[in-house]
Amino acid sequence: MRIAVAGFQHESHSFAQFPADIPAFEKPGGFPPLSRGVAVIGAIAGTRVPAAGAVEAAQAAGHTVIPLAWGMAMPSAPVTESAFDTIAGWIIDGAAAAMPLDGLYLDLHGAMMAANAPDGEGELLRRLRERLGPDLPIAVSLDLHANVTRAMVDHADVLTAYRTYPHVDMKETGARAMHLLFARIAHGRPWARVFAPLDFLIPVTAQCTLMPPMQQIYAVLPELMAACGAADLSLSMGFPYADFEGCGPAITAYAADEAAAIDAADRLKRMVVGQRGALAGRLWAADEAVAYARRHASLGGPPIVLADTQDNPGGGGHGDTMGLLTALVAGGAHGAVIGVINDAASAAAALAAGEGAAIDLVLGGVSDGAPYRGRFTVLRLGDGRFTCTGPMTRGNAADLGPTALIETAGVLVVVASRKMQAYDQAMFRHVGIDPAAVPIIALKSSVHFRADFQPIAKEILVVLAPGPVVADPSALPFTKLRPGLALRP
Repeated sequence: MRIAVAGFQHESHSFAQFPADIPAFEKPGGFPPLSRGVAVIGAIAGTRVPAAGAVEAAQAAGHTVIPLAWGMAMPSAPVTESAFDTIAGWIIDGAAAAMPLDGLYLDLHGAMMAANAPDGEGELLRRLRERLGPDLPIAVSLDLHANVTRAMVDHADVLTAYRTYPHVDMKETGARAMHLLFARIAHGRPWARVFAPLDFLIPVTAQCTLMPPMQQIYAVLPELMAACGAADLSLSMGFPYADFEGCGPAITAYAADEAAAIDAADRLKRMVVGQRGALAGRLWAADEAVAYARRHASLGGPPIVLADTQDNPGGGGHGDTMGLLTALVAGGAHGAVIGVINDAASAAAALAAGEGAAIDLVLGGVSDGAPYRGRFTVLRLGDGRFTCTGPMTRGNAADLGPTALIETAGVLVVVASRKMQAYDQAMFRHVGIDPAAVPIIALKSSVHFRADFQPIAKEILVVLAPGPVVADPSALPFTKLRPGLALRP
């Protein structure tokens, strides 16, 4: 069979700064660069992205893979109209030129917004159907944080989402989507499908599948699918920073007959709704977290991890707010490490000064106008190029540009030229820091850090410091959500 493969991933934050343009897709932190045609295969080979799993599954089955385009940008404000139309155009034109096809696989996020398309994935799928017709089987893999919409369900034959957060099953989900595409083709007609949105938002810090209640809910998905005879059953927990009517969690179910799909969706929905009261966790003020960490930290590790959740680059933060650094310095947290700070100017200044130099910096604060001003010593320099080693992005090549390890008042700071969520220990080892051997490590991340850092952590505290990825979505100035959607569980 001839199977076309494409990917277009972005998680869009309506209230963040700095939209995603074409350059944002060309050099995403820790993920493959924007690619077209045959270059896609080389770009994603050896990585953990969903499309890599899909391609391997198709090739192992002896099918011909026709790569169209693949691109991902770090979460930010919505995609520019130009970038959306350009990349969508590459995918649509490529698929049209490759016809006749037996099927199309898409590696999408599910929470992409564009300046000209609030429902980015729904609009991409609509345009594909308009160009390619209603009969071509289309399978889509989605991020667990997808805001699934009716348009996405209507225009694709199957949507299947990650089942882990941190997302350690990206590649496996891509392979599953490809096998579902094979099954759909063999079935000869579309499956019955059910789309069941939930009526409340779930904070991202409560979506972690390493902890209850989501740990238990996702663990029973395979058993639930088997019991109901569903081809696929997915819970997408939503990205609660997207101001459009499709924002929020949703369940999708696919089966040979409608009764089975309804049964699967209803059972899962009852489980999730039954856990509404458990979707919360402790959040620490920055100064309280630092004081606690100082009292309980061990000099040579294992570290107490402070998660700087509201400035998470993986949720639309810019990775440059200084609230937690200020608290670490004020609290006398000597030996603590914080990273990775996104500040190209400060990284360049450290590079120009050289290792061992003392320099005055206005560090970070571009996104919120509140930088940290101080004197720093340059301890180590790096080029920002390394290969990720953690379970989420193992094998991915990262390029953060000039990077430096600097120190002020006994606190160590990793500063880079591009933003990247702190989900891999290699980001710190690159500049000589062994994360397991420090007393306190502060990470610009909400949950993904847990995949690589939880195994080495003495304790984890989720900290409230400045940033747009607010822990309580009800604090955001939404104007376009659908009526009846609760902003808290």
